Parts: sequence; C-alpha cells; structure tokens
Amino acid sequence: MVQSNYERIIQLADEVFSSRTDPDQLNVDENVMEHLLLIHPDTMSEYDDGNGPVCWILCIPTTLDLMSKFIDQKISERELYELTPLNSKYEAIYLCSALLLEEFRGKGIAQNLAIKAIESIKIDHSIKALFFWAFSKEGEKLAEKVSGLIGLPLYKR
Repeated sequence: MVQSNYERIIQLADEVFSSRTDPDQLNVDENVMEHLLLIHPDTMSEYDDGNGPVCWILCIPTTLDLMSKFIDQKISERELYELTPLNSKYEAIYLCSALLLEEFRGKGIAQNLAIKAIESIKIDHSIKALFFWAFSKEGEKLAEKVSGLIGLPLYKR
C-alpha cells in the first residue's frame, strides 16, 4: 500500500530526529503544537501540494538569553521550548526543523516557508538573530540561505 504524504513526512521526522527517544529534543505532539501557537501563530508552517503535507517548518521565537544558553549547550532543545516565556518580547528565532519530502527538494519550498514565517514573526517582534542545531547538511544549508536572504546573523549550536 502506498503511504500518504502525511505518513511519509512523519517517517522522515523519525528518521532524521530522535525526538521520541531523546529527552533533550522537542517531541512535537498535540500539546506542544497548542503551546507553540501561543508563542506565535507562525511557529509552524506547512506546504500541502493537494495530496497532504510535503513540507513542515518549525521556527520558535525566543529571547537572546535563551538563545545564548542553547548555543552554549547550557540548556537542551526541550528546555529552550519550556523556558520560552509567553506574551514576551522575542529577539531571536530558533530554526528548529524543516522536513521536506525528497521529490520536492530543490524547489525553494522549505526556504520560502521559513522566510514567510520569519517575516511574519518579525512584524510582532524585534528579531535580531537566527539560530539552529544542524542534523543534516541540507538543514545547515537551508539555515544559511534563509539567514542571508533575511539579513540576520545566524548562530549554530
């Protein structure tokens, strides 16, 4: 039986990230998604080609202090999420994850979704920096490209 786009993107998430078995990573479930939307409505983005999602992007706005602690490995990804205050002024965006089905790569889908999310968050917050934790060469290239196009400094964990 052919897998749906949704099933394939969930499988991709399991292959790339160890969030279900690594307590330091953010395991995105329904409760986390509800909380992310309280941080900002554009933390989660998806591109659907009409047959289900082919791309998911997760960008989490936070404070510069929490960004520094994360970059310096003083807090985990889960702690970054848990410590990010609600109804606060955010100055940094964590480029948390980008999942894109293989046959859709190289078309600018993930890049455009990320830029749209960041630009929307920037309307509400004075964003001064982007940061990421690379799990793949493609993820690192995406973060660098988005940073260059947005014109914000990029920090790597």
